[in-house]
This record gives sequence, C-alpha cells and structure tokens, in this order.
Amino acid sequence: MNLKSTVEEMGKTVTQIIHFSGGNKRTFSGIDTHTIKQGEFTKMRMKDRMLLVKTGNVDCIEVFAEK
Repeated sequence: MNLKSTVEEMGKTVTQIIHFSGGNKRTFSGIDTHTIKQGEFTKMRMKDRMLLVKTGNVDCIEVFAEK
C-alpha cells in the first residue's frame, strides 16, 4: 500500500525546517516530495543525498513550496 505524504500537494520540491526536541532546528532545501516515506525513520531524497529523520525526535516540521 502506498501511503502518500500530503506534502506532495505542495509541489515537486519543498524546503522543510525541522524542529527537533531540545530546541535545535535545521533547514533542508530541495526535498523531492514523492520520495518521502514515513515510519520510525522518515526518509526523503534530496538532489545529492538521502535524509533520514528519527520521527520520535521531532516536535514540528514547517514546509515551504519551492518554485
């Protein structure tokens, strides 16, 4: 079953600001929205790398469409 991320509705690529538990936050640009797979580790591809984020360490994610 393909559980598509609703982030795909924002467009083909997005920028995300991920707010981690403990107050740290990181900005990631150029995320290919159709590659996002959610689970214990959320996986997503960027232009030159793959990003894995441990879901339990995240408080909030801001998503911005890219043009």
